[in-house]
Amino acid sequence: MIHHVAKVLPLAVAGLLSACTTYAEPEGSSLDIARVAPGEISERTLKDVTRTLSSDEFEGRMPGTVGEEKTVAYLIDRFAKAGLQPGNNGSWTQDVPLVEITGSDFSELRIGGPAADMRFAPSKDYVAVTYREAPSIAIADSELVFVGYGIVAPERGWNDYAGIDMKGKTAIILVNDPDYETEGLDGPFNGRAMTYYGRWTYKYEEAARQGAAAALIVHDTFPAAYGWNVVESSWTGPQAFAQTDNGNMDETMANGWVQKGVAEAIMKAAGTDLATLSAAAKTKGFKPVPLGLTASLGFRNDIRKYASQNVIAMLPGSERPDEVVMHTAHWDHLGRCTPDATGDDICNGAVDNATGTAALVALGEAHAKAGPADRSLVFLAVTAEEQGLLGAAYYAANPVFPLASTVGGVNMDAIRMYGPARDITVVGGGKSELDRYVGTALDMVGRRATPESTPEKGFYYRSDHFEFAKRGVPMVYLKDGEDLLDGGVEAGKAKAAAYNDQAYHGPNDEYREDWPWGGFVDDVELYYLIGRMLAEGESWPNWLPGDEFRAIRDKSCAASAGGC
Repeated sequence: MIHHVAKVLPLAVAGLLSACTTYAEPEGSSLDIARVAPGEISERTLKDVTRTLSSDEFEGRMPGTVGEEKTVAYLIDRFAKAGLQPGNNGSWTQDVPLVEITGSDFSELRIGGPAADMRFAPSKDYVAVTYREAPSIAIADSELVFVGYGIVAPERGWNDYAGIDMKGKTAIILVNDPDYETEGLDGPFNGRAMTYYGRWTYKYEEAARQGAAAALIVHDTFPAAYGWNVVESSWTGPQAFAQTDNGNMDETMANGWVQKGVAEAIMKAAGTDLATLSAAAKTKGFKPVPLGLTASLGFRNDIRKYASQNVIAMLPGSERPDEVVMHTAHWDHLGRCTPDATGDDICNGAVDNATGTAALVALGEAHAKAGPADRSLVFLAVTAEEQGLLGAAYYAANPVFPLASTVGGVNMDAIRMYGPARDITVVGGGKSELDRYVGTALDMVGRRATPESTPEKGFYYRSDHFEFAKRGVPMVYLKDGEDLLDGGVEAGKAKAAAYNDQAYHGPNDEYREDWPWGGFVDDVELYYLIGRMLAEGESWPNWLPGDEFRAIRDKSCAASAGGC
């Protein structure tokens, strides 16, 4: 049911996303976008699930705690009452084996050389963790190499590790992409818009593939999109990772960050400067630069293994049940955290992400009420997003439904309560043929697409859908509209700033009965329409030619006997 829909003139489907990207349907592409009716989205369900999951009783929904036990039981109950079926071969859950590694007794980061003996303090100057399940880490006199942006992209003719053997060495890496300062979206790495090559996760993965002992990213606030305070808080204390058969021993010994000033001091000691090297790293043909210095650091690890759970519900398809449309949202949050001035130490995560989880339940209800679609609809509530998309990553690596049979999907993360809007922000617009489905849904409800205001921050790579995308499955990620019916763009930006400054990842992210719920209903209706169109159609939308995930999808489809 559509509530409080913005009253604007319908837009032509072909032009709906022109505000955020120029989209041309690839030659030979023909999408079958089914005509579907609106869903009956229950405002009561959205309220009840958000209120319950963000109550103090759930203690912030930290994986591996009593808060998880209550959350999983509650979601199973809600999915069953919605008329859905268990999604994991008769079970509602999928075990996600995790390992928690807490570093301690950090040494200084010592930089040595013929005429250098510098020491930098942990937390203040550098942070480091290990993905390895090892009782301690000791890196001694590891040769330092500046590797630019740390990118190996054969399809773009780019290799920052060309001609060097990194075994046992420590890579110093710049954050983001080489062309992040570009004003437009044209450039070797999509200009202003970040690609996955710009994310710190990729840089550590590539350093490990190169055999590096350690990888240290240079922190710079603008290209990183956050200050050192965020790095310090996020990279100290317990860190959770997925368990692997080899204890992650194929990872680097240490991954971390250094302050920009630290990197500048290191480069000066090497007889060069960071600005000159950074400029060189922006050009194709850059070669890694051995610095003639060494790095040493060490720390101890306390290791705890435990299992968390993804919750999986489904509505089997009536005609092609083996073809799957995915809906994702993360149920977890931060648990107990730094107390506020009142002593409240529960990070309730009402917006982030009780709202998205509530949307998942409400969508399950609406689809069940509408009856089975041709394809199966899956509703996946994943764990440990806040610790690095771990639940989504585990599912994508161990899928219940083959990824080559997963048509595409939508992800819902932190649906903020700003009120009804004339627009919706399309994160990662211009990447896949799913833009057509988004455009059709927006046309149906009389709303428009708004481009990301900060594409250089790479938000498409920061939520659970990404773990599917990087394995080839096209996924849609929408965020809040900025042009509110009550107050316009100015009000939308003010509310976004207030949430980020006062509530995000803090005890103040709490449920409020007086939120303008109509806007929430409107946004969930869009997700319903997109999912239903995918489920009733026969097309297999793909990534656009040249997108970093296109080759992965094509390879997956070519190897599949069925599915895409």
